[in-house]
Amino acid sequence: MKLTGVELRWVRMPLVTPFRTSFGTQTAREVLLLRVVTGDAEGWGECVAMSEPRYSSEYVDAAADAITHFLVPALAAARRLDANSVAPALAPVRGHRMAKAALEMGVLDAELRAEGRPLARELGAVRERVPCGVSVGIMDSIGELLDTVGGYLDAGYVRIKLKIEPGWDVEPVRAVRERFGDDVLLQVDANTAYTVADARHLARLDPFGLLLIEQPLDEEDLLGHAELATRLTTPLCLDESITSARAAADAIRLGACRNVNIKPGRVGGYLEARRIHDVCAAHGVPVWCGGMLETGLGRAANVALAALPGFLLPGDTSASGRYYRADITAPFVLEDGHLPVPTGPGLGVEPLPDVLESVTVRTEWLSL
Repeated sequence: MKLTGVELRWVRMPLVTPFRTSFGTQTAREVLLLRVVTGDAEGWGECVAMSEPRYSSEYVDAAADAITHFLVPALAAARRLDANSVAPALAPVRGHRMAKAALEMGVLDAELRAEGRPLARELGAVRERVPCGVSVGIMDSIGELLDTVGGYLDAGYVRIKLKIEPGWDVEPVRAVRERFGDDVLLQVDANTAYTVADARHLARLDPFGLLLIEQPLDEEDLLGHAELATRLTTPLCLDESITSARAAADAIRLGACRNVNIKPGRVGGYLEARRIHDVCAAHGVPVWCGGMLETGLGRAANVALAALPGFLLPGDTSASGRYYRADITAPFVLEDGHLPVPTGPGLGVEPLPDVLESVTVRTEWLSL
């Protein structure tokens, strides 16, 4: 393929309800979308960076700057253009994995659309639909939490994840278990809110039969996670710490985790995400697909990834209505706790022009 230009599109999508985690509260999602135009087809990429550098060091404006001034020029200078050549072409630019992932996703979508191949088949999917969990933010009261969890269970979600932080951990978990019973698949996510000194407190979660505790410690503290793992019976899962297949292999070797959350944007793209899946499968470590409040574009790609054989736990691939009243693509709707894997070429979905235009803040065209 030949790259002819890239359109950057900033969109702002209000959330159905505020989403609170240990690093802040979101009421809207500001998303950077890329339309990658080649001589053969167009492809869409979605950057999962947030508007502020709280979940990670990356944020929307920095990603746009990196894409404009470094990544697109590097890709334009490459001798060949296909999805497998994107990472090597961008390697001289340090970091900026979320920006790189968005560009790779756009190229991958364009390549597969041109060849009439679906992303799921390209990645190695083995399922036609994937089980879905839902992430429940920190609430103002236990009563509000129980009402929210009850609503998601009634909607059919097969797994509940509770966001936790110091002061909102043991009692919310206890209340959910007492109300809904031990059969509910339940896990918690700390988003790095604790330290090893909290081990005794976190051990109070052990009696509740959780699937896992996700990323309790700082993303760079693999040794701390390895120590914490010896002091808890609940399995530890890493999220922010897993930035590559090499990082996943190191974490597994150290005993820092027994599960891995794979977020393609965080690791530099869907091809690296597949490599992480392969590393974890080789070590017998179950993986699941995390979410970053993606639009229907990113959700389609995540569902395709979650259909790979090593994804043994329900992911955060929630229905569109979990976050948005109106998605920019045809909505993903929960069916018996599952979402169907797209079968069309590329991502298998496209933006709805009127909806996309209504949420667009601005655009910028990078011609080559």
